[in-house]
Amino acid sequence: MSRLLAPGLAAVGLALGLGPATAQQLPELVDKTRLRVCSDPANMPFSNRRQEGFENRIAEIVAKELQRPVRYYWLQQGMGFVRNTLGTGLCDVIIGAASGSDLTQHTNPYYASTYVLVVKADGPLAGVTRLEDPALKGRKFGIVAGTPPVDHLQRLGLIANAKSYGLTLDQQDNAAAKDAIHDLAAGSTDGALLWGPIGAYYASKAGTPLKVIPLVQESERPLLAYRITFGIRANETQWKHTLNSAIRKRQKEIAQVLAEYGVPQVSVDSLPAERPNLAAGQVQE
Repeated sequence: MSRLLAPGLAAVGLALGLGPATAQQLPELVDKTRLRVCSDPANMPFSNRRQEGFENRIAEIVAKELQRPVRYYWLQQGMGFVRNTLGTGLCDVIIGAASGSDLTQHTNPYYASTYVLVVKADGPLAGVTRLEDPALKGRKFGIVAGTPPVDHLQRLGLIANAKSYGLTLDQQDNAAAKDAIHDLAAGSTDGALLWGPIGAYYASKAGTPLKVIPLVQESERPLLAYRITFGIRANETQWKHTLNSAIRKRQKEIAQVLAEYGVPQVSVDSLPAERPNLAAGQVQE
């Protein structure tokens, strides 16, 4: 998954040598004239510098509701992303943050998605609905290193044949996921286990008809479905209320954008609160 978030305003105060009580008294840093968005310039389908991602579209929807223009602060997601964006006050919101992470304060979720199994649409695994299916025994799957599906493959004895795609510091537009989809289409693997928005997006661009299977029936943890929120600094309560109001008023438009990008969605209310571990595609520290 989408790439999870920094401690926020309190951490900024501590980094400056202020005690917790002093940090809590700092005013909100939010720019009242622009929607300042912290974003990755090459992280499709979420965002890019040309503003072609669905998070770019959602930022525009929110900005319209707030009646202010969007201004981006671009930085590649990875170690230090939140610390060097929200944490330094250069921007005020991250459009995709997994609920449960303690790296940011969270708004209400605006959607929930799940990891998916991508297979050939006309292949022998097209009827599979869960990783426990015996039809998966002996098959070769593409996995992104460090993501929750790896734990499930280990538990089920399916890891030996897996092909792992590592994340690199200079990775752009989820290259590991693109490689996994390419190998599936070419027949090098039997399936790819990817964060839903990424898997569905690149599956739709493959030359081979592929089927995207949401993994919502797994009986064991770690969970494979997560709520997604806007990430903001700690202690900016009024800003949180403002964004929650915008989400509520524009939820139908946001849902339409997600549908246009083929984002697999699950019910927000069906998921327990849990610390996420998306690893690929969602925001990290």
